[in-house]
Amino acid sequence: MLSKFGTAKSVAILLVASLCICAWHAAMTAAQENNAAEQPAAAAAVEETAQEAAAPAAEQAPEQAPAPEKKAPAKKSYLEKVFVTPFANILFLTFLVTVVGYLFGRIEIKGVGLGTAGVFLVALVFGHYGGSDNSLLHQIGLVTVDEAKMKTSMKLIQDLGLLCFVTSVGFIAGPKFFSNLKRNAKSYVLLGIVIIGTAALSCAAITKFTSVDGAMAVGILSGSLTTTPGFAAANEVLGNASETLLQAYRDMNIITPDMTDEAARDVLVDRCTVGHAIGYPFGVVGVVLFVQLVPKFLRANMTEEQKLLSASDEEHVERKLPENLLKLDPIGLGPFALAILLGVLLGKVYVPLPGGANFSLGNTGGALIMGLILGHFGRLGPISMKISGDFLKSFREFGLVFFLIGAGVPGGMSFVEYVSQYGFILFIYGAIMEIIPMFLGFFVARYLVKLCLLNNLGSITGGMTSTPALGALINTAKTDDVAAAYAATYPVALVFVVLASQFLAMM
Repeated sequence: MLSKFGTAKSVAILLVASLCICAWHAAMTAAQENNAAEQPAAAAAVEETAQEAAAPAAEQAPEQAPAPEKKAPAKKSYLEKVFVTPFANILFLTFLVTVVGYLFGRIEIKGVGLGTAGVFLVALVFGHYGGSDNSLLHQIGLVTVDEAKMKTSMKLIQDLGLLCFVTSVGFIAGPKFFSNLKRNAKSYVLLGIVIIGTAALSCAAITKFTSVDGAMAVGILSGSLTTTPGFAAANEVLGNASETLLQAYRDMNIITPDMTDEAARDVLVDRCTVGHAIGYPFGVVGVVLFVQLVPKFLRANMTEEQKLLSASDEEHVERKLPENLLKLDPIGLGPFALAILLGVLLGKVYVPLPGGANFSLGNTGGALIMGLILGHFGRLGPISMKISGDFLKSFREFGLVFFLIGAGVPGGMSFVEYVSQYGFILFIYGAIMEIIPMFLGFFVARYLVKLCLLNNLGSITGGMTSTPALGALINTAKTDDVAAAYAATYPVALVFVVLASQFLAMM
């Protein structure tokens, strides 16, 4: 551990030194540009004085055409040369956060570290010091894009990362998914209901017995479960709140009587958004630590647990495919892109629900389901959907990192503001909404349905809809087979979290 930490610390020091040199260079360049700007003004004053002195002689001399002025080309600073466009700046910053985040994640305390989730915490810090227009990194010139472009870019990075991650997980889990689901379907459905139901009850209890309103509470719930579909479902309900619901919030003084209905709905959506941002950081870190700490507390032998997990998959038979299928490319990028396209289309199919609401899988659920189906059958008509295992693992990690950066930077922009405005009590409520369902789900899986440890933890990550936790579990378990339990529980949890969010938003 010391050697790992020493290497990470050395590289981190080099990075910090490089940033300091860049900052110093930018400051020196700015000072030189200021001096250059002052010199023409002084020269102009001297020239004006000389012209006044030479005025009598000029009146007697014949008029001469003025000499054309020569403008010196403006000198660009080092950072301006590097960041020619906002896109170049975003790319540089994204990979900078990636490197520093991995170094931070490598630091372990008694064998427990954040791993890839360290990227998320570094992204939060970067968002605070570099996301807004008046932030420190903006002032020294390291960040050149404005806040609006930063948020838009991070949203694109987050969505791209999430699509790549869940599609990779679907393809990896697909070959063993249906046999695993057939054998443990009742267990996974039960766990999905238990975890989301307990989280929803915790949210309802906090709304009932504390001063936290329903809009804020359901936002904290969606953040604690890191569920974008649940967050979107709650926003949809609040954005179309009925007169009865608006009056209830007026009675609580959340919205003022003089507000129009449209403005009042905007306030409710904003409160839900704030709650989501408050619950999200612990929602990411909490489950990541849980799946690493539980095996250590239980003193689990990972080799034995891997054998138990493999024994549960003995019924799986590799499908044989025809040899004349069309291969789009050697490594599988074509089939991967096709799966994402079909998943996005599937995610846009809306199913009407009672009360006027709609349910959809969204991009995440659609891509996961499509990855599972195509990964299981290995073909789409005459097209081969076989993808290299190394390719899928690489894109799974790539997607996870981009998702964490895209979610962390915007969260860091407003994190300190939320803490100072609302205090830490809301973060405690978010922790309650996460910890209680997680532990209850674990005990139900262990003692009631008797899943092996790795299937248990895999179903916990799916039930909590936690993308980062699955990545941490795969690294802890040293096997990709845990993704099957995640993939089996995730759709069940997704359906119930959307329904629960819509119900809680109307409370």
